[in-house]
Amino acid sequence: MIIIEVILNKVSKNSDAVKREKRGNRRHKKGRKIDGVLLIDKSGGITSNGALQRVKSVFYAAKAGHTGSLDPLATGVLPICFGEATKFSRFLLEADKSYLAKVKLGETTDTGDSDGQQLSRVELESYDLSLNRIKSALTRFLGPIEQIPSMFSAIKHQGRPLYEWARQGVEIERAPRSVTIYHLELKSYELPFIEIEVKCSKGTYIRTLAEDIGKELGCGAHIQALRRTEAGPFSLDQSYTLEYLQTLYEEKNFEQLNGLLLPVDVLVEKWPVVTLSENLLYYVRQGHPVQMQNLPAHGWVRLMGDDKTFIGVGEILNDGRVAPRRLVI
Repeated sequence: MIIIEVILNKVSKNSDAVKREKRGNRRHKKGRKIDGVLLIDKSGGITSNGALQRVKSVFYAAKAGHTGSLDPLATGVLPICFGEATKFSRFLLEADKSYLAKVKLGETTDTGDSDGQQLSRVELESYDLSLNRIKSALTRFLGPIEQIPSMFSAIKHQGRPLYEWARQGVEIERAPRSVTIYHLELKSYELPFIEIEVKCSKGTYIRTLAEDIGKELGCGAHIQALRRTEAGPFSLDQSYTLEYLQTLYEEKNFEQLNGLLLPVDVLVEKWPVVTLSENLLYYVRQGHPVQMQNLPAHGWVRLMGDDKTFIGVGEILNDGRVAPRRLVI
């Protein structure tokens, strides 16, 4: 009995050691702490989360997130936030976006894009689809409009994305949403295709816009191709493909790879700057609002130290003080 007990104790200790080693390995595999923003040009056929995971792997990053999903069909600007930058990603989510969309007239699909199943098809010869008619129809969507989100959107109902309900054949009633189309221009016209350039507010569904244009013309429509050209202050010419990032990684060109990262405060670089003395910085880091001279009258501000170090973001209170809202560690 004593021998068996000793053996069992050894097995238990060895088992505990294995568990500790596994936990240590998991902690090690979490990645390194890096901070900054990377702009990628997402390719088609991959989800935004899939692109995020590939980038996270290339940079061996412990923490990262994307700002605003693109459908697998869509390509273009997708900002990736690493580390401390994730604290400020919400401000980019609320920013305006720009797109180039190729729209096919005369056909509708269940998803509103070419990845879906065809629902209807008509002969275009039966409709007035002259250049002037289409340009006139587009003006109908300029300015504030109401959109009913697609059942294939990521909006959640009872904790599940709408597209999951849609794939089960369940139709959920959706309330209209107010969005704004700032710019809508016909870029090319070669029936059954038209290409439109759109600048819009957050929350705008370009698939829904294409469907609504099709309804206005009477013939139906869906998105054939979609490319995001701008996300807030960022554009395609600042973005890098996943293939380029992978090449740098395989060449072990880590210095150049890290050089692609933009600083954390690039997400709020257009905001007014409030410079804090060392004394005021102490109170701000404790979460206390502080009184200062020459503050903006209202709104959000970028907080900087005397040494030009980015501290975080704050908001001007009604009593004129500046209150910290999100701070970097």
